[in-house]
Formats: sequence, structure tokens, C-alpha cells
Amino acid sequence: MKISVLGCGRWGSFISWYLVRQGHDVIEWGTEGNPSFEVLKNTGRNEYVEFDRRITLTGNLADAVGKSEIIIISISSQNLRSFMQRVVACENVQDKTFVLCMKGIEADTGKRLSEIMVESGIDKERVAVWVGPGHIQAFTRGLPNCMVIDSDNPEHVKMLYDELKSNLIHFYYGDDLIGSEIGAAAKNVMGIAAGMLDGGGYTTLKGPLMSRGACEVARLIKAMGGKEISAYGLCHLGDYETTLFSEYSNNRKFGEDFVKGVPFSKLAEGVSTVRALKILAEKYAVDMPITDAVYAILYENKKPMDEFLKIFSRSTRKEF
Repeated sequence: MKISVLGCGRWGSFISWYLVRQGHDVIEWGTEGNPSFEVLKNTGRNEYVEFDRRITLTGNLADAVGKSEIIIISISSQNLRSFMQRVVACENVQDKTFVLCMKGIEADTGKRLSEIMVESGIDKERVAVWVGPGHIQAFTRGLPNCMVIDSDNPEHVKMLYDELKSNLIHFYYGDDLIGSEIGAAAKNVMGIAAGMLDGGGYTTLKGPLMSRGACEVARLIKAMGGKEISAYGLCHLGDYETTLFSEYSNNRKFGEDFVKGVPFSKLAEGVSTVRALKILAEKYAVDMPITDAVYAILYENKKPMDEFLKIFSRSTRKEF
């Protein structure tokens, strides 16, 4: 199939690298002048992948959108709404299938990314998400993992599964778009919390963090109308190994560096997502103590270890 990937950061470039190996005709779009785009244009590679010559690299958004049947978007989640204003200005947009390969919630509104797509004028039946565990550094070494495709349109889920599956990435069908999106975004907040525990010398508390974190996210998913069991699937708990423990996790590394007072320059989506989760927790009256702790540390200058130890020393109660 003809597939365009919009966004040439680490995931965007990897997706193009992956898709061309599955025999697809791939167009990779990026912004002219952006360092990520210029590195690929000038060297044919970045720190993660070497581009196959079959990949067409372009800075023309209308060209990238117009020539493909499937449009995969992989940019910072907080930029999606403004970016979609540019996308919907292209021709024949309503004929495309859009796949969001990004994990976040709009910080100022609490809107899921699929909701932003619909508010931008895209039919909800043509929107899917690609979530789940995996690091580029492992995939490019041939180490497999499992991921999820989810959508309100089961036919698109099956079509995307058939087109994207491989021995490197085994896909599962999703049937809970709310749960998949919230779970995938919230795991980045748990990753920041895990990094803070690492940085503060309390790595032993990552076990309780995993157990309690999945519980509070399950409560939120249920309150929003999704399936609470999704929090225990690949979109959330199944992604904990790559997010809470891996050396490659930006969110975990951000949390660790934050506690140690070390500057962090890469994108950690959980920093914005925790703001959105606060909005949703208040809207749906859901108790989310770990989310509250991360928010208080990042936005209210509370002391990290004080906040976490407060959570784990609460009065005796049932585990679940």
C-alpha cells in the first residue's frame, strides 16, 4: 500500500524504516529546516535508523497526504490540533485512513487524540491508534515485541493488522479506543514516577507503583466509559517494562534527571499528559494519587520523595 508517515522524529523515522521492509510504498514527511528533517535529508540516517532509498522524503505536506491511502501521524501530541488544521486543508483528506502512532492527551482540555481528529473534521470511522510497548533500539536489533491497533471501526482494525503485522511486531486487535488511548498516555506519567523513584534511591517502590498505577488508570478508564481491563493490557501495564525500567525510556529518564537536577532535552510526553489526567480525574471524580503526586512535584514544586512516601504510607486498606 501507499503509506505516508507525517513526522520524522525517532518514531516517525522508525515507522518508515519498518514499513518499507514490509513492502509498502512509503513517503516520509517532515518540516523543512527542522533538525530532524535536515539530518535525514542530508545524511539519509539519524541516531536510530538508516533510511532505505525506497523511502521518499519530502517537505511538501499536501504531496505526502495526497499520494497515500494510509496516513500515519507521529508528532508531539500537544501539537496535533494545530497540525491537523494544515492536514485538513489538503485535498481528498476524507478518503484517507489516519493512524495515530503517538501517546498523549491534550493538556489544556483532557481530550483524547482521536477526539481532536474528529473535532478537526475527520470521520471517527477513519481514525485508528497504534499503541503498545517497544523501543526503536530493540526493534532495529531484530528483537520482537507486541503492539495494538484500535479504532471505533473494526474493519479498519483488521485491515491495518493485515498490512502492518510482521515477525518483528505482532499486533493485537483492540476493541476499546478509550482504554487504549488513556492507558497508553497514562503509562508515560507512571514512567516519570518510576524515574523519580530511581533518582531518589527508592527503586524498590516500583513494584507497588506498578500495581497501584494500573489500578488508578483502570478506574479512570471505567469512569470515562471504557473497559477497565484495558489498563492491564498492552496499552498500559504491558508497556511498563519499556517505560518504567528501560534505559531507553524518555519518561523514566526525565523523572530520574528531574530528581537529580539534571537538564533533560528530549521529549517526555508524560510532562504534559499529567496535566490532562488531572483534568480528567477531577471531571470524573476518580482518585488518582500517583498522578496527583507527579503533578504536585512538577507543577507545585513539592519534594518528590515526600510525595511518594506519603502515598505508600497511607492508612491500611485493601490492596485493590
